[in-house]
Parts: sequence; C-alpha cells; structure tokens
Amino acid sequence: MATMEVNCEGCAGCCLDWRPLATDQGEVQGDDGDEDAGENPAKPDLDHERRGRFRPLDDTYNLAPLSGDEVRAFLAAGHAAAMTPRLFRVADGPSVTVGGLELAAVGERPAFLVGLRKVEKPVAPFGTGPSWLPTCAFLDPETLQCRIHGDHMYPETCATYPGDNLALDAETECERVERVHGGTRLVDGTPPDGAGPILGPGAVGARVFVHPDPDRIADAVTRLAAGEPTREDRAEFLAVAAASSPGTLAVNDDRYEQARERALDAESWVDAAIDDWTDRAASEDSTASATPDPTVAREVETARGAPETPGWPPE
Repeated sequence: MATMEVNCEGCAGCCLDWRPLATDQGEVQGDDGDEDAGENPAKPDLDHERRGRFRPLDDTYNLAPLSGDEVRAFLAAGHAAAMTPRLFRVADGPSVTVGGLELAAVGERPAFLVGLRKVEKPVAPFGTGPSWLPTCAFLDPETLQCRIHGDHMYPETCATYPGDNLALDAETECERVERVHGGTRLVDGTPPDGAGPILGPGAVGARVFVHPDPDRIADAVTRLAAGEPTREDRAEFLAVAAASSPGTLAVNDDRYEQARERALDAESWVDAAIDDWTDRAASEDSTASATPDPTVAREVETARGAPETPGWPPE
C-alpha cells in the first residue's frame, strides 16, 4: 500500500471539520455564494465537496470512503457506529426520486458511499485553542492521531492520502491548511506509484454501492438530509454495502440480513464514546464559560477500550 510523506503533527486537517476555524477569515463560501473559492488561488476551497454536479446529502466534511471489504471488517469488529452513508443530490444525469429528493443513481437505484463518521470532539488543531469540531470517530482529540493507524482496519483512503489528490492535480487538505494556518504539511508533492482515483469505472459494488429498493429508504433519506439518521438508517445502508459484489448491482440477500443484524447488534468503545461526546458537546454548548478539554478523551475513549496512539517521534 503506497503512502505519502506528510507532516501530520498538530494537524489532522483531513480528519476533522475545521471550516469553523476559517469562517471568520472569509475563507468559506456557501453553496449559494457568488464567489468560487476554488477559482481564487489566494483561498483554499473548503467547500470543495459541494461543487459540481453531485452534492452530498449530508454536511460531513472530507468523508473518507470505505471499500466493501473495509465495511465488512468494521462490522466484524463491532464498529458499525463509526460508519455513515452518503447519498448525492444531482441536478442532471442518471437519477431517481427518493423521499422527494432527486438522487444520483446507477440503473435507477440510488447510489451511495460509506465513510467514516465524524462526531463533535474537543480538539485544538494547528496550534489553535480547543474547540468542539466534528472529528473522525477514530481520531484521539489529545494527540490528534488516528487510533487505528497501521491497524489491519486502517482504510486505504486514509493510508494513501493525499496521493490520489495529487495524481488528479486536485488541491489537498495539507495545502488548504498551509494556506490558512501556515507551516509545511505536504512534505512531498509527488504522488506515489499507483495513486489515482479511487472512484473509477470499476468502483460499483466495491466503493460505490447501490440500494436495491428506493421505497424502503425514503424515510431514511429524509432523516439523512436533515442530519438526523438513526442507528437503523445507518444499518440499512451498511448492510447493503457489505452484501454488494464488485462490478455488479447485485446484493446478496443472506449476506444483507447477516450484516444488518450485525450492524444493529454492534457494540464497542466507539458506540459509548460517540454517545458520551454528543452529550458533552450539547452540555458545554449551553455553558458559555466551559473550555473544551481534549484530555477528556482518556475518560471518554481510552478507558472504554480505545487503542492508544503511538505518539510523535522526538525531533
């Protein structure tokens, strides 16, 4: 598996939603804004996922897409809560109407990705003060390191980032962070051998999944669009992804039932940590004087069985 040489210490810009740290600098334009930040070399395009023909139904920043094998591995480990589906609104091209929304489709079936879920955690990236920001379920807020880095479950998307961006001549998150907060994040700008688009023609059934029954997910789509998906909603899409076969639109019914049951029954430190973080964020948001504390992760995650992070090598 090819890797990139990047300076991630104190950053994690690709693992959390740092848009709130840039809005007061006028760096972000909304979907309806007249200015396209991607056309202005003085600004990083922090809205890059929400331009063009396909618009994510959710507001997750930098969703890290998973392969079918990776979805199955996370389900086997009990980490269903760490994953979430992404569907796309589409203005033109193949589509299907689900829950009153026109969604991108393959063969009249709604297409979707599965990626790593983000939850509000107290983090302090780029030398800023701690704040509550949507952060990957596997990122330790204190060290800003991934708890599964190097593990057999570590997603290929994360391991090769930002090689695929460089191969496509697309701006990387490393460069966006550099332009707003300074420093050197992208140490080597040469994409590694084999880097390229992970969502190419052979992605159907492998990374791009299709749901076989649009009517069955109409209510789930409504909740996803409102940012309020339930455990059952996520389980439905995870099960379809786990039961899909590369290169086809087929979904194996037996594997679907087994995966859905596994997703609904899943229980790990991730579930308890997400619930705890959600409660703490809501509580502290209502208390203006509260200061977010990244070290609380020792209680919320590590004490519940989350893997320790390796730490940074001495300079």
